Amino acid sequence: MSTDIYGGIEFRHPGAGTDYYDGEPWVAAMDLWPLYDETDYASFGCLFGVRNDAGFRPLAAGRGLPPDLSGGLRTQLEPWAEAGELHGATWVSWGEIAGLDPASAPGHYAGRLTWSAESLPSRLNQRLVPGRWPPEVLAEVGPPPAGLDRSAGPSEWRSGGLRCRYEPLTAGVLLGPGSAWSHVFAVMKALAGRYGDEAVRLVVAFD
Repeated sequence: MSTDIYGGIEFRHPGAGTDYYDGEPWVAAMDLWPLYDETDYASFGCLFGVRNDAGFRPLAAGRGLPPDLSGGLRTQLEPWAEAGELHGATWVSWGEIAGLDPASAPGHYAGRLTWSAESLPSRLNQRLVPGRWPPEVLAEVGPPPAGLDRSAGPSEWRSGGLRCRYEPLTAGVLLGPGSAWSHVFAVMKALAGRYGDEAVRLVVAFD
């Protein structure tokens, strides 16, 4: 059963806590879905501890919805959460994301292997693999190519009619430039440049 992500980006209004501002302290800046529309369990586990089969020490797991959640995101998320249709609600600041070590990796697995038949490229197979690939994986895709650097970025090759791709399970690969998260983080970084790293956060929940 698949797990999808919902939520959005908020910023703390610079007037919050002052006598001249009587609006809500956190303001919804943008929904998540125009920026991120993927289902990547490895990144969910790395950031939020959801579907964490790889064994990451998640950055921001199980915090719940913030008590000062903006009205825009409250309208979007709370009815589903109260109906029991969402789980894993949490939030993370831009400061925490920006400070994440790109070399951080899970404890159980070293990488993610994806392959498909060249005749059926849309039918993907995917497997989390340890540093030493198990025999059943080798039987399926053959040995890794000579010179494959499993600690570097993604690598692609062909093997016996299969198209194969290997990615090391590091935060830098899963969340860094070129990843599906790059647009989300670009918006958060831009807002943080104006309001401050801890005044911008991403609030999410999962179905």
